[in-house]
Amino acid sequence: MGQLNGLDWGVIVLYFGVVFGVAVWAALTNRKQRDNSAGYFLAGRNVGWFVIGASMFASNIGSEHLVGLAGAGASTGVVLGQFEVQASLAILVLGWLFVPFYVKSGVFTMPEFLERRYSPAARWYLAVVSIISYVLTKISVTIYAGGVVFTALMGIEFWTGAIIVVLATGIYTVFGGLRAVLYTDMIQALVLIGGSVAVTVIGLNEAGGWSTLCEEAGPGMMSMWRPFSDPDFPWTAVLLGAPILGLWYWCTDQFIVQRVLSAKNEEEARRGTIFAGFLKQLPLFIFVIPGVIAFVLVQRGSMELSRPDEALPVLIARLLPAGMRGLVVAGLLAALMSSLSSVFNSCSTLITWDVYRKLRPNASEHHLVVVGQVSTVVLVVLGLAWIPFMRFISGELYTYLQSVQSYIAPPITAVFLLGIFWKRVNAHGALAALFTGFVLGMGRLVAELMRHSLTGWLHTFATIHFLHFALFLFLLCCAILVIVSLLTRPAPDSQLAGLTFATTEGVELRKGLWSRTSLALTLILFGIVCAVWYYFSPLNLG
Repeated sequence: MGQLNGLDWGVIVLYFGVVFGVAVWAALTNRKQRDNSAGYFLAGRNVGWFVIGASMFASNIGSEHLVGLAGAGASTGVVLGQFEVQASLAILVLGWLFVPFYVKSGVFTMPEFLERRYSPAARWYLAVVSIISYVLTKISVTIYAGGVVFTALMGIEFWTGAIIVVLATGIYTVFGGLRAVLYTDMIQALVLIGGSVAVTVIGLNEAGGWSTLCEEAGPGMMSMWRPFSDPDFPWTAVLLGAPILGLWYWCTDQFIVQRVLSAKNEEEARRGTIFAGFLKQLPLFIFVIPGVIAFVLVQRGSMELSRPDEALPVLIARLLPAGMRGLVVAGLLAALMSSLSSVFNSCSTLITWDVYRKLRPNASEHHLVVVGQVSTVVLVVLGLAWIPFMRFISGELYTYLQSVQSYIAPPITAVFLLGIFWKRVNAHGALAALFTGFVLGMGRLVAELMRHSLTGWLHTFATIHFLHFALFLFLLCCAILVIVSLLTRPAPDSQLAGLTFATTEGVELRKGLWSRTSLALTLILFGIVCAVWYYFSPLNLG
């Protein structure tokens, strides 16, 4: 990375000053509601669309995500941008399909929604699975990435960097609740986008412009669609399997949906999702394309990379002037802190609302807020304590641990999606689908680890592309959900009031101006997705 000079450090210090200033302001303005669970965990349900959309974007983009996308751009081209572009469609499904039910039901968490739709057992399943996966994957990985960012970009010792970022993020998350997280996310999204745009623009200028970049990179690097025979990104897996994971992440994961639950009303929530959908078109151009730029510069011999993940750091060091380097480093810190604060807050909400409150139903509002704050502190400690053990885990096993989320997603997507569309599916079917999906998903994980010693259908089971497996698992879980539900007694309509299309007064668009605008913006966003798909396709690239 090279040494940051005084101007760079000044920009970084300014960034921290602004973030903490916004966090303090958010905490103070929320002071009256801090002893209220809705005020602490859902920011008083009074948040506007711009903050919701920006927070969804910032929470999603972690520093390891950003560096990884640039690395993927340098090694495989723009194909990984497919997942970023597709995310916009999943976010639209959240806004138009799920938001009306979530907002009208008044739930605090996704497990709580499952309990209302199915049963307490379904709530416990989702709560426990989510909390464990957050601690073992999201929190520890993000803290680890923070230490790496501080070491690689700022020359600060790993543990010092990890502790700094955890304490800094944990402090305002504990005292400010979701309101502080949302408003700091908004600032961090702006810094993240600004720094990434700077890298892209300066990199394109160095590469000789867009047309030169496309010509030298070649159609293979600039295509988002790969043939069925491609071992990493076959088009069938990307087009049919990836949406299953996208729907789970964007429509049913507390980490993301909690922002929507904080909205003033249904329309503000939907506006926020549409805004987030537009923002998700940016990563292809400001995170992945810099990696392609690095690839072209390496091909020319004007830059060297020992591994693809160095693409972004090397571009920052080689191309950016003083001050601008500080802005980009601040952007990386923004990506890191926004993801970490979001997972702290979401996980503490699950622990408080879906575990502690179920065990202590008579706990006061103030007591629940205190439990949420203590939970956040415990999560900070657990995250730090888990990091030393990460070095005992092989790189291969660590990759597979991360893939756990890919295998738990299909059954969860099935019970949420079918649960809204068809009132006949019931708690028995949901539990059968969830546990069958979990067993098969974990079986796939174990089989992957042992794949070299397997033969026959077990080897096929272990080696089929994980997105193809996600699609098959989703369809199987849907079938189990339907069959078991039909063989058992249905839930009464009174229990399902407002939770399915058949048992609600109707989910209709208002006739006001903004509803028409929302629909128009949705169609524009869908058109942009189609245009991007075509532009980065073999049909256009020839």
